[in-house]
Amino acid sequence: MKFALVFALSFGGMQGGGGSPDPWFGPDKIKHFVTSAVVEGMSYAALRATNAGHQSSLIGATVATVALGVGKEAHDRRSAGRFSPRDLVWDLAGAGAGAVVVSGAER
Repeated sequence: MKFALVFALSFGGMQGGGGSPDPWFGPDKIKHFVTSAVVEGMSYAALRATNAGHQSSLIGATVATVALGVGKEAHDRRSAGRFSPRDLVWDLAGAGAGAVVVSGAER
């Protein structure tokens, strides 16, 4: 459910035309998605290794993944003067995909 919402928000505001300094699609967006999915999975696994329950581990992993994405964008804002909401959408989509994968693996 969470992933479906993020996915819909990701593509619902797309506009045609090229040359956007922050396009919806591109190698950078794939990196955001994959990195967030990996961080979600690794954080979840680390929390489960401490004998935390499934739900607690999932929440903790999601909080860590979102914090990392927001932190990266805050860093980009300070260093390059650019904060990308679109990057955050891809981070959230990756976190959602990672959560779906670890939840499916738990069953």
